[in-house]
Amino acid sequence: MIPLSVLDLAPILQGQSIGQTFENTLDLARHAERLNYKRFWVAEHHNIPSIASAATAVVIGYVAAGTTTIRVGSGGIMLPNHAPLVIAEQFGTLETLYPGRIDLGLGRAPGTDQKTARALRRDVGNADETFPRDVLELQSYLAAPAPGQALRAIPGAGTNVPIWLLGSSLFSAQLAAALGLPFAFASHFAPQLLLQALQIYRNTFVPSATLRAPYAMAGITIVAADSDDEARRLFTSHQQSFVNLRRGRPAPMPPPIDSMDGYWTPMEREMVEASMTYAICGGPEAVRRRLAAFVELTGVDEVIVMGQTYDHAARLRSFEIVAGARALTAAAR
Repeated sequence: MIPLSVLDLAPILQGQSIGQTFENTLDLARHAERLNYKRFWVAEHHNIPSIASAATAVVIGYVAAGTTTIRVGSGGIMLPNHAPLVIAEQFGTLETLYPGRIDLGLGRAPGTDQKTARALRRDVGNADETFPRDVLELQSYLAAPAPGQALRAIPGAGTNVPIWLLGSSLFSAQLAAALGLPFAFASHFAPQLLLQALQIYRNTFVPSATLRAPYAMAGITIVAADSDDEARRLFTSHQQSFVNLRRGRPAPMPPPIDSMDGYWTPMEREMVEASMTYAICGGPEAVRRRLAAFVELTGVDEVIVMGQTYDHAARLRSFEIVAGARALTAAAR
């Protein structure tokens, strides 16, 4: 069976405390572990009222401490926001505490607006120029120290925390291929270049000490329920959040509504549907069929699922249905 993983944004729900958000995140991670999901990643975002995972390394530690076998990591850490040495120390510490279970996914965007990026106290420069250099510097801190190396990450040196490059364009696909690193594409919100990025990554991949052959993962949004109608209603919370963000009025995730008609304009609907080209919303059979089609289309080695609903119990059920769909797809083969 193709591995399935979870991408969590620690969604803050309307009327809910942030403390409850973190409890829900840990509960979902434990649920995913029981269902044999491979990884549980959290993403770094800042100044967004619907996302609580800004202190990503801290949340990873909380989740890793509350689980036992599932890999826990970042999807991702936004490298322009941090000095490579700080990331190496943070993830070296996590790997030391939870050996063999930590992943370090790196993104090239700031994960926020430009004003907030400046408030993070990093130079907002040209990421195309700085990102490759920072990745190499970070790799050097996590590798075994060279003789006479004066600057070391402690903890961090020699931990060899697995590094992934994440992207929604072609840049990180090219860099991941050149460095021989695993690659994850953010097709759950930016699907347009998915197939082209995967092709470039595979065709130009250079084997490395880290990875002998290309390994690609793609993100997909899935909201599953026991019926298609129930799934469609649950999905409206995510759709509303997406529209609110694009309107410049981000807010905690709202409860579902019976229909998006009247909530979004035709232009907004077109924008949301274009951003969610591969999104799956439906009952078990629809999820099984469309998930199998996505894997067939992309040929990815792993799928990472992002699925946010207002009701936490419904979210747990959604990931349970997805896990079952993966098993049925494998049996059909």
